[in-house]
Amino acid sequence: MEIFDQPDTVNTQFAELLLPVPIPKLFTYRVPHAFNDHVLIGQRAIVQFGDRKIVTGIILSIHQQAPKDYEAKYILELLDNFPSVNDLQLRLFQWMADYYLCTLGEVMNAALPSGLKLSSESMVQLHPAFNLDESNHAFSEKELILLKRLQHESLAYSDIAKLLGTKHLYTILKSLTGKEAIILFEEVKEKYRPKTEKKIRLTAQYATSDALEKLFNLIASKPKQEDVVLKYLQHVSVIHHPEANKDGLSKKKLLTEEISESSLSTLVKNNVFEEFDIIVPRFDIQDKSDPPLILLSEEQERAQAAIFKSFESHTVALLHGITGSGKTEIYINLIRKALDSNTQVLYLLPEIALTTQIVHRLKKVFGSAMGIYHSKFSDAERVEVWNGVLQGKFNFIVGVRSSIFLPFDNLGLIIVDEEHDSSYKQQDPAPRYNARDVALMMAQMHHAKVLLGSATPSIESYYQTQQGKYGLIELNKRFGDAQLPQVMLADMGRERKQKTVKGEFSGLLLKKIDEALKLKEQVIIFQNRRGYSPMVNCEDCGWVPKCVNCAVSLTYHQFRNALVCHYCGYKESLPQQCPTCTSTRIKTVGYGTEKLEEELSLHFAEAQVQRMDLDTTRSKNGYETIIDQFERGETNILVGTQMVTKGLDFDHVSLVGIFNADRMIHFPDFRSYERAFQLITQVSGRAGRRDKPGLVVIQTSGPDHPLLKTILKHNYKDFFNTELADRQLHDYPPFTRLIEITVKHTDKKICKAASETLADQLKQNLSYIRILGPGEPAISKIRNQFLMNILLKVPRGKFDLANIKKTIVTLSTQLVTEKEFRSVRVMADVDPM
Repeated sequence: MEIFDQPDTVNTQFAELLLPVPIPKLFTYRVPHAFNDHVLIGQRAIVQFGDRKIVTGIILSIHQQAPKDYEAKYILELLDNFPSVNDLQLRLFQWMADYYLCTLGEVMNAALPSGLKLSSESMVQLHPAFNLDESNHAFSEKELILLKRLQHESLAYSDIAKLLGTKHLYTILKSLTGKEAIILFEEVKEKYRPKTEKKIRLTAQYATSDALEKLFNLIASKPKQEDVVLKYLQHVSVIHHPEANKDGLSKKKLLTEEISESSLSTLVKNNVFEEFDIIVPRFDIQDKSDPPLILLSEEQERAQAAIFKSFESHTVALLHGITGSGKTEIYINLIRKALDSNTQVLYLLPEIALTTQIVHRLKKVFGSAMGIYHSKFSDAERVEVWNGVLQGKFNFIVGVRSSIFLPFDNLGLIIVDEEHDSSYKQQDPAPRYNARDVALMMAQMHHAKVLLGSATPSIESYYQTQQGKYGLIELNKRFGDAQLPQVMLADMGRERKQKTVKGEFSGLLLKKIDEALKLKEQVIIFQNRRGYSPMVNCEDCGWVPKCVNCAVSLTYHQFRNALVCHYCGYKESLPQQCPTCTSTRIKTVGYGTEKLEEELSLHFAEAQVQRMDLDTTRSKNGYETIIDQFERGETNILVGTQMVTKGLDFDHVSLVGIFNADRMIHFPDFRSYERAFQLITQVSGRAGRRDKPGLVVIQTSGPDHPLLKTILKHNYKDFFNTELADRQLHDYPPFTRLIEITVKHTDKKICKAASETLADQLKQNLSYIRILGPGEPAISKIRNQFLMNILLKVPRGKFDLANIKKTIVTLSTQLVTEKEFRSVRVMADVDPM
């Protein structure tokens, strides 16, 4: 790409670009004269950032003011004829950067699928004027190897490193550049490529009955070519429907075993057939044929009418429907009505596991009008959905939290299913947003309505209904004649005394699993710990293997035969003897999902046991395969982490077993009771969803705990009232907003000193709010970085939150400019979960 200087007589244009870098500013670039009539706000542009880096930016404004502090570089290329990002998105990006205390560049980086961002790779080619045979320079052996290869093709740095067997290329490349033998350049590749399909059709001269008759006379002595033409005419009725030839036939469909590819190639060469490409979607969503009629029960009809009534006076409504009450059928009806009014709909789900099952139901109703968006899709698939929304092809999107970034321009309805779920919160990297809360802001910008749905609403959302800010609709009956499951507590303390515990299974749970299997019913076992065993230790000296990068013990994974850190991914093999005392008495402690799967297979040898956790669902179709097998009855017992708690609907599950309820309840976090109530209630709701009564067995050493008694009664309101009083007493949400500041450094002393300095400054400047810390978090070292936390509690509605955030940013920036703290990292998490 060559850029020519513009004549002085032409008005020079400049553009402010948003770049995907964590720097809190925009960057000014010069618009080449050739682009003056084509440059638009929201377009993607290729620019050089720094000396060598090529990046994709978004144009935010166009003006004629040159930057004062530096010489503006030229925009290298425009990637779009029309904007890829609209004004509503840009406004949302800015709000997210301000609210979540991050940079616009970080929001952009999270928002754009990587297929819409350019990759640049340093490349090397021969100098056009260089001739190896005529050169007077002396070349080393490696230089000669490289030059001879470059005579045939340009090479990337990575390819040269492999070719020469060295990573240190600088000296070689500098030498060859000095000898004017090579040129270094950046090859820019746009990552997204549409998926195409090769098709075949008869050329126009043979697309009539008379011409076909002549063709058959011509190829009468060539039976293989005749077979190709006959096969084509079997699929494409050219004589009766001449227009069908225009669409042609898939080359793959034409080339079956009995058809010769070389004969087809000859016919193409002889201009009988022509080969062409068409762009095809990457998704297998078919057009809806006869969408099923969804008949709502009397209770569902009442709830739907109440939602419409609520939307007359509220932007946001909360549908509190117990598990199995039929919320999804109501959602489908609402989506239909919104689409009929020509507005867009976004249906948010917390987990990919949940999208798998619901997508099957929605496909039957909405067909190809629906787009699906989640992280298991390839870059190209996500770009296709992005462009589909941009072009109006998809007016309805079902997806996980990243769907909020899609280029909607006319949203009418946002449904946030399982609104309480912590999966809506992005933890790392920035922006650390909550998709549910961002959806509320999107609704304001689009003048849309938001329906939050949950069987166990978050304390914050239910509180807003009590304050009159959200509408509240309640569904208290399960769909059909289904009843809520009976909940039983297996007292592990008593069973251990009676010696009825086998491994980690109570006698009660084993008995109920056996009864369910004999009745050909299915079982779900919930354990919120993946891996084989949470811990390994030496029985003689107590040694426990720890991660070298994080302050956590390693988890044993039997299928990998490795000890793994669940925070940084560090992995090492299980030692044969203790590295401290050389004892060989090394044992596993505790049960993860992998070990439960193994134990269940031993207890119930004839049952098919399957596991659903992060390890078994890494592949694109991992969730779908496991869920399909369970739905078809090929799996009798499904063991899983919290993935199995998410709104899954199975006909034949009569029993749910819950492990380690005590660990959930007593986790050191102010939300631990809320999370335990939600997880246990949600996974309990998978049992007895049709005409079969369900049973839930909770294993606990504290059967008298008040929270478990509330769960036994299925009483959300009692839980809410108790929890709300406790939150108010201790200044926690919904009565305050929390901002957690984390200070990181590889040196523990520097980390501690920096956090203390920042905390002192915050307390001086924000003396009117409560500031706790600094203190070490439960896990005080992750990825070789020591951590210290500072927690700010800001009472709702009393102080200017924007000014408080501005002070945090100012003081954090000042801290890292001090000489001793320059390598310290400071991160803010607004509304942590």
